[in-house]
Amino acid sequence: MSLTTWFLRKAFKKSDDSRDAGLQTPPDIERQDNIVYGTDPKWQALDVYRPRESMEKLPVIVSVHGGGWTYGDKERYQYYCMNLAQRGFAVVNFTYRLAPEFKFPSGIEDTHLVFSWLMNHDDRFDLNRVFAVGDSAGAHMLTIYSAICVNPAYAARFSIRPPLRKDGTPFVPTAVGLNCGIYRISLGKDSNAMTRGLMKALLPRRGSREELDLVNPIPYINERFPRAFVMTANHDALAGPPAQVPLTQRLTECGVPFVDRTYGSDDAPLDHVFHCNIRTEAAKTCNDDECRFFLQA
Repeated sequence: MSLTTWFLRKAFKKSDDSRDAGLQTPPDIERQDNIVYGTDPKWQALDVYRPRESMEKLPVIVSVHGGGWTYGDKERYQYYCMNLAQRGFAVVNFTYRLAPEFKFPSGIEDTHLVFSWLMNHDDRFDLNRVFAVGDSAGAHMLTIYSAICVNPAYAARFSIRPPLRKDGTPFVPTAVGLNCGIYRISLGKDSNAMTRGLMKALLPRRGSREELDLVNPIPYINERFPRAFVMTANHDALAGPPAQVPLTQRLTECGVPFVDRTYGSDDAPLDHVFHCNIRTEAAKTCNDDECRFFLQA
């Protein structure tokens, strides 16, 4: 394990432990834990949260967690995801294979397996309203997967076929929330040491030309890309403005409906993935905004 990965895991865990200390499963949430969606029960497991006693088919949010491609799991995101479920959604929260133990595109393949699992479980899910959220590295991964769903040539390079809906049409998320993400990755002179270290951990050939092309999804976005809620924070040192600009420019070129929100002010600055700290009013405002966007016609 590289020094970059070791430091990131240690720092993120300390921050997450502090953020979530004392939180418990809300009494109004029903949860199903540790459903295996692949072949590895350690790395390929998911939880489902939904409002208790809600028997109708609910709109779905699939959460792709962040963590620099090398850290995180569903346990770290359970309280944020249950908070989303309290807004009237069934929420799928999953663990995926991480670098450096597993190389790219393992996490993308696992994301695909989760959506495939979902398409085969329509008994309590409204599969006409399947949304997804991702933050930080998760936003980057969700952008890749959404581009795979709408661009067959890009999908072929991953050997992935989007799952089929019941009517036989290929699945595309109804809308996505892309939170505090970086969407253009470079290993050149303009890149920082952390990005270079993480890409070396993630990519089998440590950043070949072909690999860098695959991990930069923006050119593969087209007019069929799902509606997008693009969010960042004004004092986000990792993915703050203008990190979202290449993405929003491409969405504009393709005519994809989106909103571009930067949260925080000079008097009340906000940092990376602030929306996961569900105790705060800023997180409530952002998550309310995103969920309302999902349910727009």
